[in-house]
Amino acid sequence: MGKEKIDYAKIGFKCGLEIHQQLEGKKLFCQCSTANVQLKPDIFAERKLRAVVGETGIVDKAAAFEAAKGKLFLYKAHSSDCCLVELDEEPPHPINPDAVKVAVTVAKLLNAKLVDEIQVMRKTVIDGSNVTGFQRTALVALNGWIETSRGKVSIPTICLEEEAAQKIEESEKTTTYKLDRLGIPLIEIATGPEIKDPEHAKEVAEKLGLILRSVKGVKRGIGTIRQDVNLSIKGRARVEIKGFQDLESIPKIIEYEVRRLLSLKERNEPEVRKANPDGTTSFLRPMPGAARLYPETDIPPFKIDFEVELPELIEEKIKRYEKLGLDRDLAKAIAKSKKSKLFDAALEKTKLKPGFVAEVIFSKPKELQREDVAVEKISEEVFLKLLGYLAEEKIAKESVELVLKDAAQEKLDFKKYFVLSDAELKKELKRIVDANPGLPFKALIGKAMQKLRGKASGRKIAEFLKELLKR
Repeated sequence: MGKEKIDYAKIGFKCGLEIHQQLEGKKLFCQCSTANVQLKPDIFAERKLRAVVGETGIVDKAAAFEAAKGKLFLYKAHSSDCCLVELDEEPPHPINPDAVKVAVTVAKLLNAKLVDEIQVMRKTVIDGSNVTGFQRTALVALNGWIETSRGKVSIPTICLEEEAAQKIEESEKTTTYKLDRLGIPLIEIATGPEIKDPEHAKEVAEKLGLILRSVKGVKRGIGTIRQDVNLSIKGRARVEIKGFQDLESIPKIIEYEVRRLLSLKERNEPEVRKANPDGTTSFLRPMPGAARLYPETDIPPFKIDFEVELPELIEEKIKRYEKLGLDRDLAKAIAKSKKSKLFDAALEKTKLKPGFVAEVIFSKPKELQREDVAVEKISEEVFLKLLGYLAEEKIAKESVELVLKDAAQEKLDFKKYFVLSDAELKKELKRIVDANPGLPFKALIGKAMQKLRGKASGRKIAEFLKELLKR
């Protein structure tokens, strides 16, 4: 394949994304936790799955392809986050209303039109990742959009579905899955084909990710969000690429796949491919179609008859923090972190300068983390108390690092770091002056700071020393 620059408009490039985001709380069709406890399995099962006809009366191509492998599927789970629903030994419970509310919130942030009533469907999946042989999915909203630097990108559908099991081992005859992930609520956002090129795809994925992270109830961390890319070029069939775990890999893999399609001598069949670490892709299975969908008869419809409160978007929060005087990188880092609420609360409570508050709750802990200080043990309450004492000038700025280190070791006594009273400070300074007659002001400041570091602010030390020297 040549490495000349690709004119994506000229080759008829079309591209859309599917974003899959896990939610917190309970699973979608039972009361099991979504915490993924990682305990030693105490539940074991095995299944063989077969393809069934969909609503159109035919068997889906992808399902038939998987069925032909004739594999035996082995399942492991722990009873603390898995029950008979995941094992398909008990009917599914009604859809999780909290997950529906999160999906509705996301849909509204994406300018989409909600359906009147949610109807769950079954989607045939027989690669073993769903014990039932199908994935339950439900349409929540239609016809949304987001604004990007290259114009609007449409969001045709927003669905709520159950997450698949996690593959942990595979051989020629068997595949083993863990069931802790199975059934976690998953929001699926599908964009239209308006994405112009690989970098635009990355921008759209990042924008959707920021919107999702703005919503309470959305999981965070590695593996909780995944992107699939659908693309085609003129004269070539559509390809779906799975396995993107990070935004940075999106442009490279899309470009490599386009170059692969350009190098083909004849028209390809629609197919699903896997993203490889080196940027290439490899064949997974034929492209599934509408033949794999049919109604779920065990779950009643869910009427959307409630209102949701929309959160402040992370992008808006970044702009607000920039207006407070934070540089963009710091504003973005705080807005995207779990500490943004703490930052807002601290500003409201203490009226300290935003830059200083950001240093205490964000920058300084990051520095200490690099020194292997367990800053994750420091509670929000400790940060708020510390900032309150700093605002009241009961603790000096110089003591911040020491306070945080003590808090991380869970042996914090704030009184240990309280500054001297004005009367006590003046007595200490007088002793320093009397012990160093004729010493210049700057030298006295140095001695005082060395002895009283953390016990008084530099401003007060300088102010009181000047008073003493005038007498």
